[in-house]
Amino acid sequence: MSVSKEFALKIVDLLEDKKANDITVIDVEGISPIADCFVIATGTSSTHINALSDHLSKELKEDLKHREGKVSGGWILLDFKDVIVHVFTGETRAYYSLERVWSDAPRVALHN
Repeated sequence: MSVSKEFALKIVDLLEDKKANDITVIDVEGISPIADCFVIATGTSSTHINALSDHLSKELKEDLKHREGKVSGGWILLDFKDVIVHVFTGETRAYYSLERVWSDAPRVALHN
């Protein structure tokens, strides 16, 4: 397993610790020039997505390259260079439907 996928699975563990919903890891290595994996997760509210992104930022602060988005917008993006994390509210996730956009990319099997 690649280092990027291992790191993505570490992120999954951290998201599960804070009760993120519907976590998906998409392998975009060789498809996207911006990352090897996307991790997509849903929070139950804007407060929850903020807590999820804060938890990742704190636990992985040395690896975090960039954070953007607003809790009020329902989407926070965390850039860990080879792994990009998208934390959404349910409504915003459904609207942007990243899984549909990247439907040709394989999904990484989660360990749960």
